[in-house]
Amino acid sequence: MPARHEEIADELRRAIDREEYTVGSRLPAETELAAHYGVSRGTVRQAVAALTAEGLIGSRQGARRVVLASRRSQSFAELRSFAQWAHAMGREATGHVVAQEYLPATAQDSARLQLREGTPVLHVLRVRGLDGEPVLLERTVYADWIAPAVESIDADAPSVTQLLYESTGLVFAYGEHVIDAVAAGAQDAELLGIRRTSPLLRVRRVTTTREGRPVEWSDDRYRSDAVSFSVHNSIDNNALARKTAE
Repeated sequence: MPARHEEIADELRRAIDREEYTVGSRLPAETELAAHYGVSRGTVRQAVAALTAEGLIGSRQGARRVVLASRRSQSFAELRSFAQWAHAMGREATGHVVAQEYLPATAQDSARLQLREGTPVLHVLRVRGLDGEPVLLERTVYADWIAPAVESIDADAPSVTQLLYESTGLVFAYGEHVIDAVAAGAQDAELLGIRRTSPLLRVRRVTTTREGRPVEWSDDRYRSDAVSFSVHNSIDNNALARKTAE
């Protein structure tokens, strides 16, 4: 059973997640929190220390704590896997393969997947949904060594990541994501049920194993009215880089 300060820390995390305390706002004073939860100030201080260590709130001696981030960072699995992300939010993920074919690796495929040009790679176009509503198009190119396992997965499977782990033991370990905006083309508009030229949030990613072996590269396009991304950085830790458009 978790200690009382851990329970309080978790309740405060959820309150920050729900934006009951927004970025820039101050948490109640320790005496108020102690009275609210029926505990000592020392117990509150332990809970607050945990949130400070996570970077959710700032700490300054003699002052009330300020909220620095509106949401906790997601795990790599949630960011990599649409289905796991949906599950974490209490939503139902759906998926459907629209097209799937082997094509010779282009120069771009070769560079991203570390394969020789001309190597057969598997191209998959998949529509992803939340609670039955299409919100994402995935255009994924899989390396030749994992392609047969991907090809055998049911076209309507909600989680490719989970099924690949179960069938092959594959663990996606590292990823690089480049985020920008694009206008929906004719195919995007038709599959997502939106108007052509509607804005889409595009995430281009390359994912590798723990050993650094590329598994896939993908062009993911999200409906901008359904999904957004947030970045939490600080003076001590920053994984965000600004780049010019390619």
